Amino acid sequence: MKGTIKSINHRGFGFIRAGSKDYFFHRDDFNGFWVDLMDDYTKTKSVEVEFNPMESKRGPRAENVKRTDYPNQSEGGME
Repeated sequence: MKGTIKSINHRGFGFIRAGSKDYFFHRDDFNGFWVDLMDDYTKTKSVEVEFNPMESKRGPRAENVKRTDYPNQSEGGME
């Protein structure tokens, strides 16, 4: 599924907007470089991602989140 980062913070989590739903994600669910994601979101407020949607006890959640503009980033990169 594709969506756009709606919000993200330095505590390591954020929300993705896809259609009319918001999906929670944690930095552990992000495959790429978290610092780059934070920087680009801060500059543009518009970062597109692909993810696997799932339902958790707390609501919609995104797993295996990847940027569409950097598809070759290392998995689990936290630099």
